Amino acid sequence: MALLIGIEEEYLVVDPRTRQVVPRAAEVLARASGTLDVDQEITRFQVEARTAPTSDLDALATDLRLTRKDVAGAARSCGLSVMASGSPVLGDVARPPLGDDARYEHGRELYRALQDEISICALHVHVDVPDDEHAVYVANHLRPWLPTLIALAANSPFFAGRDTGYASWRVISWGRWPVSGAPPYFPSYAAYERTLEALTESGALMDRRTVFWDVRPSPRLPTVEVRVTDVPLDVGDSATLAGLVRALVVTALRDVADGDRGLPVPPEVLRAAYWRAARDGLAGDSLDLRTGALVPAPVLACRLLNHVRSALAESGDLELVQDGLGRLLRRGSGAIRQLRMHAATGDLTSVVDDLIRATTA
Repeated sequence: MALLIGIEEEYLVVDPRTRQVVPRAAEVLARASGTLDVDQEITRFQVEARTAPTSDLDALATDLRLTRKDVAGAARSCGLSVMASGSPVLGDVARPPLGDDARYEHGRELYRALQDEISICALHVHVDVPDDEHAVYVANHLRPWLPTLIALAANSPFFAGRDTGYASWRVISWGRWPVSGAPPYFPSYAAYERTLEALTESGALMDRRTVFWDVRPSPRLPTVEVRVTDVPLDVGDSATLAGLVRALVVTALRDVADGDRGLPVPPEVLRAAYWRAARDGLAGDSLDLRTGALVPAPVLACRLLNHVRSALAESGDLELVQDGLGRLLRRGSGAIRQLRMHAATGDLTSVVDDLIRATTA
């Protein structure tokens, strides 16, 4: 039986007249269906939706599609909209209004101006693993493929009225935090625990919930949580990425069972690959961390598919993920769509309007 999988997506709340993000997430949540698993994110600009765990990737996609429509309907009932974008296209977002959780205010004291660009939205994929130790070793194996996932999902070229020049500004912005980005390579679980103790002692962590590495043992679920990508604009892309992530985890678990702790990619090289993927997305070259060579990003995406082909076939997901990846590579990511819309209209309000429509298409 395929491993259980669930996803979390974050959306931005938008005023459809001004097209700016607005701090009215609580109103949307109050109108959301009682059957929805939705919550406010760290800022009042964002809502988060979660799917129920399932082993069926088709069911996951259906659940997510309905969830997006329900959240959008709740927003419309308040005279608002939601959009799946990794960053706010328009709006005054510096020093964003935080939610009511006291931890958020503590975070403000601890992280200070780092929180000025925290109104960013990601896709989090949860996959069942036996325990935290397995999650750490799975992360070792996923490290070389994280830049490829970044390129596939890039959906944040604009930030607060500015063309950043990046396909995923969210990745660059988030990478400033003290415990973020790619996780370190850990030769043992004891090394992981010692690192967390040192980070806590330094003050960089409030608790294990603020371990913001892009792959981590979930602090609240028996899963490995992969949180490297922007929230995709297209719901089908979210399902495709979830399928790829689960297959990566399955492939990694097999290797871990054989005693393989993963390829120890140097952190400075991985950081450079992150930067390249975030800057160019699918439109440029990416660094193949297994060979050290630059190749077109779509070629590296196909290498990822081949790497997990056996796991996809075993779960019955090969055709769905292969077709989804093909569509994504032909059409381009959300960043490419945003940039094309802006090039065609010269107007960021048109970009926002298109994001709102496409979120529930």
